[in-house]
Amino acid sequence: MIDSATPPTTLEEEAPKAHPWADLGPEHFYLLRLAPLATDRVTGPRPLRFVQFGRVERHSREQSLLRLSIQLPGQRLRKEQNLLEVWADHRSKEVRFGADSGLQIEPLNRGLGRFLMAQGILWAKRRWAHYQVEGGALSVKDVLNEDARLRRDHFLRAQGFEVNYQDAQLLKASYGAPQVGVLHSEWNQEKVQLLGMLDVAAMLQQADQAMREQESSIRKLQERVALLKREDSTLRFSIACLVAFALFQAGLLIWIATR
Repeated sequence: MIDSATPPTTLEEEAPKAHPWADLGPEHFYLLRLAPLATDRVTGPRPLRFVQFGRVERHSREQSLLRLSIQLPGQRLRKEQNLLEVWADHRSKEVRFGADSGLQIEPLNRGLGRFLMAQGILWAKRRWAHYQVEGGALSVKDVLNEDARLRRDHFLRAQGFEVNYQDAQLLKASYGAPQVGVLHSEWNQEKVQLLGMLDVAAMLQQADQAMREQESSIRKLQERVALLKREDSTLRFSIACLVAFALFQAGLLIWIATR
């Protein structure tokens, strides 16, 4: 029997409310230049690429958020890929980097992971260097082989995080840091270059100038080829006339000799 005094529970009351910042999209956009690198035996060719870097941030009394994302031209990504969120909790004075699922980067081995983490650390250090860092467990799914585990640990330690293992098989691991201030906000700027509007304009201007110079060189080469073709036609005609004249003389000499 249903108690008439208890109001029925609706679906809206049962469903948890989404965070008001959950669906924030990037508001500021920049261009990243990924330098051409030697072919990697695991990830394959690494040519010159340009990708879009977006960021958005929000602040309140309780929390602050920085969301960084990277979009690849002509390529669709899953929602959790190429995304780093940095949450600062002002009540507990803690900062959390990334989600529990880890940082999923595409393309791999191009320096984008360290770039995103460095940007997040720099943002947090400027404001709350004394806040504690909320650590977490490292997913076993990220470690497909020994090389992947070493790359993951090197990535975290290079940014100032501590990596600790709880078992001899090196399967259960966690990361953390005492304070935001001990983390490192550097990345390999030879691999990933952040370009401003003036840099992009200068690159476009240089590319346009190079194209014009190439067009001028091609036009001169075409004119040179056309001149050589005309000279070649003249030489062929002269040679044909000489051959005809030589044959005529040879025939004439044979005729005289046989008379």
